[in-house]
Amino acid sequence: MSRDRGPDDGTARELRRGGDTSTLIGMLGGDLGNPFHSRLAGGLEREVRAHGLQLVTVDIDENSQSEHQLTEALLERRVRALVLASTLPTHDHLAVERRHGTPPFIFVDRPPVGVSADAVLLDNRDGARQAAAHLLALGHTRIGIVGDRSRLSTHRERVTAFGAALAAAGVPDWREHLVEGAHDMDTAQRAVTALLRLDRPPTAVFTTNNRITTGALRALHGHPSPPALVGFDELDMGDILGVTVIAHDAENMGRQTARLLLERLDGYTGPPRWVILPTQLIARGTTLHRQSHLPPRS
Repeated sequence: MSRDRGPDDGTARELRRGGDTSTLIGMLGGDLGNPFHSRLAGGLEREVRAHGLQLVTVDIDENSQSEHQLTEALLERRVRALVLASTLPTHDHLAVERRHGTPPFIFVDRPPVGVSADAVLLDNRDGARQAAAHLLALGHTRIGIVGDRSRLSTHRERVTAFGAALAAAGVPDWREHLVEGAHDMDTAQRAVTALLRLDRPPTAVFTTNNRITTGALRALHGHPSPPALVGFDELDMGDILGVTVIAHDAENMGRQTARLLLERLDGYTGPPRWVILPTQLIARGTTLHRQSHLPPRS
């Protein structure tokens, strides 16, 4: 893949080659206002600081155009390495950049596509399967799924695995209660409210990230017969609120990212390594106390 370069690209390239003297690590975060991303960045920052490096975080707000522009901006600041929680469907442009002497880069939360690189990822598929198995075991078969933007790989993996588990259990029409594009709390609240207004509303809801779960809780607040709820990602005060979640350690994800990054900076030139981190279902009141709302079995 070729890319046109402006008149200043040569100068920028020379700046990038000087990155081995920098103490800056650049991180492009999907949405740093999200507690998941902030905890991830915190774990990463503490590890690199212990090695005399400084983390510069940039919020791309899940915007693909911003990601391209801010990647260029960080590279021209001569960062020593680059960490990407990318929103892009492909990363061919980084393969081109690599040929021009860019510093090491590592992907976190979302995998590289079209370029070979280290990555630290969650086991999204297994987490979604755990959520589905939990709800199915409680007797739910009419389950709403409220997810993020369909272009995000984390969303696709979670929805696909959850749907596959339902289909394997004899629920082939699970897409009837699938809502996508609920990227923020307000949109998620409206989506769950719409599901609850159906003639035959779902008896359970699976939300694919913490922001969506928070919006769902708003929609369920005060409902006389709320559906069971499982959310992907732990919530602040999730234990107090009694929300069943698919939990994982975001700070550890940051630490693992730092470990791979530091090994690259220390001279490791081997093949890309992918670290897949586990998830765990924590069952709480939003599922354990709501079985009485199930319709009788036919």
